[in-house]
This record gives sequence, structure tokens and C-alpha cells, in this order.
Amino acid sequence: MSVYRDQGVVLRTQKLGEADRIITLFTKEHGRIKAVAKGVRRTKSKFGARLEPTSFVDLQLYAGKSLDIVTEVTSIENFGQALSADYKNWTTANSILEAAERFTENEHEPAVQQFNLVVGALRALAYATYDSSLILDAYLLRSLAVAGFAPSMTLCSRCDKPGPHKYFSLVGGGSVCADCKPSAAATPTPETLQLMADLLTGQWVGAVDSDVKSRREASGLIAAYLQWHLERGLRSLSLVERI
Repeated sequence: MSVYRDQGVVLRTQKLGEADRIITLFTKEHGRIKAVAKGVRRTKSKFGARLEPTSFVDLQLYAGKSLDIVTEVTSIENFGQALSADYKNWTTANSILEAAERFTENEHEPAVQQFNLVVGALRALAYATYDSSLILDAYLLRSLAVAGFAPSMTLCSRCDKPGPHKYFSLVGGGSVCADCKPSAAATPTPETLQLMADLLTGQWVGAVDSDVKSRREASGLIAAYLQWHLERGLRSLSLVERI
């Protein structure tokens, strides 16, 4: 078996046998992988605490036939230590991890842009750089964009007519003019569309200055748009929305 090293974020874990765990990792060079961490559930485990969800680690693995095997782990940043102390931040982080797994359908397929988005979002949450809801929505919009599903905010997504436009269509790919509007379309305020554009492009000054109504409407549109393109919603997202 060959040995390799990589950096990764722990997405989730599940028990295996009496003392082992299967760790789902999103790695920088090898994409999403599953690996066995032997003995990590024992109290004397050398690196069990480093392989918890949201942990950002450097690790060495054996490439196995079905599952790789973790042999060495070094912590880069323990985001979970800060995030687990706040329920809203923790549920937001779990939504990010779930989305990351959904955006990486094929194992062992590198997705460096998606990886950088996950690490950046978790770091911003852990250091409270911005409001957690803004961080989550920015992450989801940018992940959709990297996946090829960026919603149009100004031009009509069907005929390219300059906007801003009154209507927003999940099926149509974002803003649509009155002539291209399908039968079912939302009518968000211009402020909501501007907030979504700011989050997508990283214009944080405008995003931070947005009002509560625009943030709520933007979160609803983003969640619906995400569900449309992923074909089902994120289970953990509903927990965030209840806060």
C-alpha cells in the first residue's frame, strides 16, 4: 500500500467496531475521502480528539483497497473548540460541512476551490469575522458558483436584458425580466438582490450594512435555490433557520 500526506477538514465520523471510526474528510489534494482511524475511541488514543467534525488537520494515510487508513494526524486549526461553544455557530458549521459533502459527489476527485471555501468559512465563523448567517449564505452562494450554478442578480438569466429585474426564478437561474418570467417566480426587493450580489462577490461592507428583512429574504431564496440544484435540501440547515 502507498503512503500519502494531505491537509483536510473532517466532515463527519461514524463508529466502526469497538474502538475505530470511519472519518469522512475533505482534503485539499485528494478531494473527499473516507478513511479508518484505528483505536481513536479509546481514551489513550494519540489523535482521537483531532479527528472531530470541523477539525482542520495535516495527516498521513495509507491508500487501502476500499478505505484508506489514517496513520498520523497533526492539528492545523481546531475550529471546533470555538464553534461548539455557541449553538448557532455550531449548527451553521454543520450546514457548511453537509453542503461540502454534497458539492463533492465523487470521492478522490480534487476540488481545491471548494476546499478553500470550506476552510475560509469555518475560519470566519470561529473568529466571528461577520455574522454567522452572512457567512453561511456567502459560502452557499460561492459554492453554487464554483459548481456552475451562480444565480444571476442583475442581467436576465434567459435573455441577458440589463436589470435589476423584479422577478427571481429558481428554474430560470436567478433574475428574470417580465418577458421571460416563468409562471412561478419570487419578487424579492432590490435590497435583497443587492445583498446576495454582495455576498457572492465578497463586498462585505454592503453586506454588513444590510437590514434584517433583506437578510431573511436572501436566506430563504438561497436555501430554495440550493435545494433546487442539489435536488434536496440540507438537513442541518433547518436547525440554523430556527434560531
